[in-house]
Amino acid sequence: MSVSASRATGAAFIFKKASISALVALVLFSLMIGIRTEAGPTGQLIYWTRFPELAAMVATVFFGSILVELLRRWWGRAGTVRIVPPEVAHALALARRAIAPLLLIFTFLVPVIFYDQRYILDLGILVLTYVMLGWGLNVVVGLAGLLDLGYVAFYAVGAYSYALLATNFGLSFWICLPLAGILAALWGVMLGFPVLRLRGDYLAIVTLAFGEIIRLVITNWQSLTGGPNGISSIPRPSLFGIPLTPGDDGLAAKLGIEFSPTHRIVFLFYLILALALLTNWVTIRLRRLPIGRAWEALREDEVACRALGINITTTKLTAFATGAMFGGFAGAFFATRQGFISPESFTFQESALVLAIVVLGGMGSQLGVALAALTMIGGFELFRGFDQYRMLVFGVAMVLLMIFRPRGLIGHRAPTVFLKKSQAISSDLVKEGAG
Repeated sequence: MSVSASRATGAAFIFKKASISALVALVLFSLMIGIRTEAGPTGQLIYWTRFPELAAMVATVFFGSILVELLRRWWGRAGTVRIVPPEVAHALALARRAIAPLLLIFTFLVPVIFYDQRYILDLGILVLTYVMLGWGLNVVVGLAGLLDLGYVAFYAVGAYSYALLATNFGLSFWICLPLAGILAALWGVMLGFPVLRLRGDYLAIVTLAFGEIIRLVITNWQSLTGGPNGISSIPRPSLFGIPLTPGDDGLAAKLGIEFSPTHRIVFLFYLILALALLTNWVTIRLRRLPIGRAWEALREDEVACRALGINITTTKLTAFATGAMFGGFAGAFFATRQGFISPESFTFQESALVLAIVVLGGMGSQLGVALAALTMIGGFELFRGFDQYRMLVFGVAMVLLMIFRPRGLIGHRAPTVFLKKSQAISSDLVKEGAG
């Protein structure tokens, strides 16, 4: 077959595949985008059409399918050796090593660059909160391989622990913060005991039920938690006992500068940044310890982990307790930042969002979780003006990422300890009866 005939056949195949994709998109999006229905003022069903938007969506799918197929042909078939030029490989390696320090430096400079933009500062605090939650859940899901759908329960325990201790006993934030983490870790151990024998889907169902139980208890125990009304007037954190208030005893008055409400926002930004970095540092250190290696062994193969003599009970309980503790810290910060908490803030949707951040970022990857949190939380804000399409774009992005990057943005499952070079073993040590 000549080269021109081969190209014509390939072009026909690509066009056919793109046409089929566009037809499927037309069928799927006809009722989602093309026709919009609502209940009228008298109860009757009214509808209107949005054919230009439907046509734009179908055209996007058509040309996107062509682009994807061309890239796939250029990149090579699956299973073939893909030769990357040395210059490109070197540039990618440098970019991979530089992205984490650059991202950290930029995060430190955010309050300086955007000092007068309250919206950017609040968004940064929200992103860092989810980064911390993602790193905490990464211990359970990414390192230990335990699917947890009820992580929001520990988030709620930390928030309500701080709120109740601060409002009823007048304790400061710095005293309540470790207490909230300890109480959340205790609940993590309590969750760990019933699920010691469960794996996979069964474990996910039990953890999901645990999260709903905590939410229902918070909603119905009105004498303690306030029920649906929540808890208000939660104390704000102070800087070494100095409040960030406009009074004479405030930080601005003691420093001799003009008071600004932005001071408290900047303080909260650096506070959650410090908590997130602490979570990251502790997770990295734990991963290099024997307990971290036990988590990785449990993730890869629980049966082999038992055969190696690793205590499965201790390994699972420490994973749940550690992840829950970081969730409790994040919950305490959430309570002091908001000044008001209620059960509506701790629904299953929060657990699903944090789990999506961990999975999309790459289970076990600290940098991947941070990038996923920045992308997802920031992406939601970018599409806030497109309420009708926000979840659609988000779902399409997740599907594409799972197709082309099934291990997340930065997949990382390499063991902490491994043999860099193969070692020869004497035949006397492996013969029958020697081991």
